[in-house]
Amino acid sequence: MVDDWQARFIAPAGSLDAAPLFRREFTLDAGHGEVAAAQLELSALGVCEAFLDGEPVSPDVLTPGWTSYEWRIRHSSTDVTELVRRGASVLGIAVGNGWYRGRLGWTGGAAYYGDDRAAFAELRVTFADGHHQVIATDESWTVGAGSGVSDDLYDGQTIDARRRRTGWNLPGFDADDFEAVRIVEKDLGLLEPYVGPPVRRQEDVLPECIWTSPSGRVLVDFGQNLVGWLRVSVAGPSGAVVSIRHAEVLENDELGVRPLRSAKATDTFVLSGESDTFEPTFTFHGFRYAEVTGWPGGIEAIREGDLVAVVVSSELRRIGAFASSNPLLNRFHENVVWGMRGNFLDVPTDCPQRDERLGWTGDISAFAATAAYLYDVESFLQDWLIDLAAEQTHHDGVVPYVVPDILKYVGNPAEFAPFDSTAIWSDAAVWVPWALWEAYGDDTVLRATFDSMASHVRTVRSKLSASGVWDAGFQFGDWLDPDAPPDAPAEAKADTGVVATASAYRSADLTARAAAILGRVEEQEEFRRMAVSLREAFHASYVSDERILSDCTTVYTLAIAFGLLDENDRVWAGERLARLVADSGYRISTGFAGTPFITDALTSTGHVDAAYRLLLQEESPSWLYAVTMGATTVWERWDSMLPDGSINPGEMTSFNHYALGAVADWMHRVVAGIAPLEPGYRTVLFAPRPGGDLTWAEASVDTPLGLASIHWEREGDGLSVTVRVPSGASGVLRLEGESDVELSDGEHRFRR
Repeated sequence: MVDDWQARFIAPAGSLDAAPLFRREFTLDAGHGEVAAAQLELSALGVCEAFLDGEPVSPDVLTPGWTSYEWRIRHSSTDVTELVRRGASVLGIAVGNGWYRGRLGWTGGAAYYGDDRAAFAELRVTFADGHHQVIATDESWTVGAGSGVSDDLYDGQTIDARRRRTGWNLPGFDADDFEAVRIVEKDLGLLEPYVGPPVRRQEDVLPECIWTSPSGRVLVDFGQNLVGWLRVSVAGPSGAVVSIRHAEVLENDELGVRPLRSAKATDTFVLSGESDTFEPTFTFHGFRYAEVTGWPGGIEAIREGDLVAVVVSSELRRIGAFASSNPLLNRFHENVVWGMRGNFLDVPTDCPQRDERLGWTGDISAFAATAAYLYDVESFLQDWLIDLAAEQTHHDGVVPYVVPDILKYVGNPAEFAPFDSTAIWSDAAVWVPWALWEAYGDDTVLRATFDSMASHVRTVRSKLSASGVWDAGFQFGDWLDPDAPPDAPAEAKADTGVVATASAYRSADLTARAAAILGRVEEQEEFRRMAVSLREAFHASYVSDERILSDCTTVYTLAIAFGLLDENDRVWAGERLARLVADSGYRISTGFAGTPFITDALTSTGHVDAAYRLLLQEESPSWLYAVTMGATTVWERWDSMLPDGSINPGEMTSFNHYALGAVADWMHRVVAGIAPLEPGYRTVLFAPRPGGDLTWAEASVDTPLGLASIHWEREGDGLSVTVRVPSGASGVLRLEGESDVELSDGEHRFRR
C-alpha cells in the first residue's frame, strides 16, 4: 500500500471523440549513475495499456480489471528497469471504457461508477547512488484522441486506422494537437495492489473453416467456444469497413445472435489504405463463430493468418487434470475447463457473451471446489472475496446476487425482489473460502474472510421464521431445474424453504468449523448451536414418514450431502433418491442447488451405479447431451440447444456457463479417486469408485506439496491402481470392501 502518491488521476480537459492517449516525455536525472531499478505503478478509471518508448510495459490487458470501485481500485506494479535502462523517455497510456464507464447489465445503462476515462501512473526510478526520480500523471501531461472511435465490453470496439497516431508514444512525436489534461479528484486511498493475477492473452486459435452461409454471409468457425477477440490483418481501400460479429452457435446455418440479447458483440475496423493489423484490446467476446462483413475481395481474399482468435483470461496456472476411457466424458471435462477459462476473466462471471457477464455469487458457490482443483485460483478468488466483503458491509450484512454489485444501480429485476440474502448465492461468503481452505490448506483465507462468513450466517439467522427454518423472502432455489418453464427458471420442483434451510445449515456448520480452526471458541460455539438448531428445525418442518417436503431429487440430495440426516434416515433418503433418479430415466432433474451434489449423495448412500448412469446419460437433460450436440463449453441450460439444432426459446440462454459443470469435482474425487483427506493434500485420499462402462480413469493435481496422481484400470474382474504421493505428504488408499492402506510419499502400485 502506497501512502504518498505523487500521481493523480488525469482525464482530458476537453471532450474527445475517441479513446484518449495520454503521454509524457521525460529526461532521466543526470549525474546519479546507472538506473538500478524502475517500477511502474499503473491504474485507470476504465481499462488501460501503458508503453515506454512504444513498447508495452507488460503483457497485461484490461488493467486494472473490475473491482467494487466505490471502495477499491487496483493498481498494477511492473518492473520496467530494462526498458528505462535502454533510454526510454516517453511514457504513454491508452485508456478505454472498460467496466468503469462502459455498459453493464441488461438494461442498457453505462458509466455507473463515473463519467471520466482517466489514467494513473507513477514511474519510480532508482539510480545507482540511491537517488530517486518520479514521473507521475499530473497537469504536465497531454492527451489526444486515438483511433479507437468507440469501445465497449458488450458491444465491441471500432478502430479507424486512418486516425492512428503513429509514434504517439515515442520520442520526437509532433504532439502539437495534443491537449491539456485535468486532475480527477479521486480518493487515492482507494488504490490497492492486485491480490489476484492480471488478465493476459493465453493462446492463438486459427479458424477450422471459413464458408458462405445460405444468406451469403462469410462465417468463420474456430472450433472452440472461447473468450477474447480477433486479431485481424487486412489490406484494402482507405475508408473501407470490415465488421466482425461474434456468436457462440449457429442456428439455421446462420450466426445465432439471439442469446446475446442487446450486446452487439461486433468489432468494426476502418481501413487505412495500407496493410492494417487490428486487435481490439478494450473489449472481449464469448464466441466460436464470427461473421465477417466487408472483407476486400470477399471470402476468396482471406488468407491463413488474417483472422486469429486470441484467447484471453486471468493468468492462472493449470494444476489439475482428468482423463478416462470414455471420450465423451473427456470432452465434457474439457468443456468444463474451457468454460472456466472464459469466465475467470478478472471476475468469476456467469457468462462471457451477452449483456450480463456479472460475478453471480451462486455460480461460484457451486463451482468453487472444481475451480480450485483445475487451476490455482487461491489469489484470484481471494481478490474477489475482498469485493464480496465490501459489498456485504455496505448492504448491512447481505451478500448481493452479483459481485461487484451493479444491480444496486441497475435495479434488481422484479422477479428477484425484494433484495435480500438468498441461499446458495449469498452462501458464497462461506462456501468459496472453505473450498480454498480445503484445496490449498492455508488458513490465511479463513482469517481474511471469517468476519464476512460470520456476518452472512448471522444475517441468515435474522431471517429465520418462528419455526427455525428459512422459508420467507425471495429465493432462487433450485434455479434452472430442467422441468421449469423456459421463461421461469426459478419455478423448480424443490421447495425453496427446504433448499434455503439446508444451505443455511451447511454455512453455519462450515463457519463453526472455520472458527475452530482459527481458535475462535465463542464463535465456534455460537455457530455450532445455530447448526444444531437448523438441523432440528429442518427435521421438524420438512421430514416425515420417510419423505422430505416436495419429494424430489434436489431435496434428498441436499439433506444427504450436507449432513442433515442421521444414519438411519440416510438409508431411506438414499433409496428414495435412487428411485427418483431411476424414475427420471437417469436424466438430470436438478438445477443449480442439487446438481453439484447429487452424484455425491448417491455414492455416499451406496448407489454408485445410479450415479454413473446419471453421469454417462447422453439424452437430454444430461451432462453429456450437450457434448453429443457438439458443445465445447458447458451450457447454462441443460437444453440451451434443442435436439433439432434450434436455440432454447427462453430469453436467458448461454452456451458458456460453468455452474452445471460442478460435477467435475465428483469426477476428480470419486471417478478418478483423488481428494484432500487433510486440507492442502497434506494427506491425499485415493478412493476410486469404478463404475459404468469405464475401463480406466486417471487424475493428477499439483498440490502445495507437489504432484499427486492416480491411475486405475480394470483387469478382468480385478483392478490395478497406481498412485503417487507428493514428497512431504502421506496418503491413504481406500478401496471398497477393503481396509485402508496408509501410504508414504512416492509411487505405489496395487492389484486386487
